[in-house]
Amino acid sequence: MTTLTVTARGQVTFRKDVLNHLGIKPGDKIELDKLPDGRVALRAAKPPGTIDDFLGLLAGKTNKVATLDEINEAAAAGWAGTE
Repeated sequence: MTTLTVTARGQVTFRKDVLNHLGIKPGDKIELDKLPDGRVALRAAKPPGTIDDFLGLLAGKTNKVATLDEINEAAAAGWAGTE
């Protein structure tokens, strides 16, 4: 177990090995959930995605270009649960 000290300003410094275990690097954000029994759950925050990340998600995965009709049919099948 790691023991941390709270400063007069209410700040806590995490040891490097703890941050490495959580996958947190300098500049990253941390999420903290308060649990009902007085404990907390701490984890690395997932950075929000951008539309550019989404648009490039499938780049280079295929050479096929779908038509609007093919896209609409695939979407309809997905919503209907048939695909």
